[in-house]
Amino acid sequence: MNDYLETPSGRRIAYVRTQGKGPGIVFLGGFKSDMSGTKAVHLEAWAKEHGHAFLRFDYSGHGGSSETFEEGCIGDWAEDAFQAITTLTDGSQVLVGSSMGGWISLLMARRMPERVAALVTIAAAPDFTERGFWAGFSEDYRQVLTRDGRLELPSDYADQPYVITRRLIEDGRYQQVMNQPLDLPFPTRFLQGTADKDVPMQWALDLLDHATSPDMRLTLVKGADHRFSTPECLDLVTETIRSLP
Repeated sequence: MNDYLETPSGRRIAYVRTQGKGPGIVFLGGFKSDMSGTKAVHLEAWAKEHGHAFLRFDYSGHGGSSETFEEGCIGDWAEDAFQAITTLTDGSQVLVGSSMGGWISLLMARRMPERVAALVTIAAAPDFTERGFWAGFSEDYRQVLTRDGRLELPSDYADQPYVITRRLIEDGRYQQVMNQPLDLPFPTRFLQGTADKDVPMQWALDLLDHATSPDMRLTLVKGADHRFSTPECLDLVTETIRSLP
């Protein structure tokens, strides 16, 4: 059963919160995904089993939250995450960010490092609106997006196409983390599959090289795809959290 958080911006954010000991764990999902996904639910079960506080939620325009997906952008979803973390959790948190959630977790780490106990990313996709979408668009696609304000792309994960908006691209340029210093002053773990067709393995290597941290590690899983949801991959995520100092 979802609860709802009313944010200062007027958005209604659906969430599920589990009480428990700290540090709590916050799951930040991916682009056009929701909090009922395999990784979020698996982590919640693990957290309950081990007595940890846990929070999963839907960004605006995702899952059970208000607004429409097409109206959103990285800045909106990062603000949703900030409001959820600051309002619904106490003390320091282990942020677990999947794909776009990896980017948003990095934005949270930059905005409130004092609230982050550790960071775990799964196929993190920082700056993907620029490095992935815009960089990969043909000149025709760019013209359509600039002229019409929107572009429809086929999706491997849903029947409906992705709608990419000019606002998403333009806002994403203000949210970039790979074009400026990125200090992560806490244990940081990056997980990445080598067979990921959505987030290139090179992005994980770039992130490892770019960020600074006193304790930072990258684990590559040969053959793992972007979903990173096989039993072995799920076990790796929980074992990574368990082994944090």
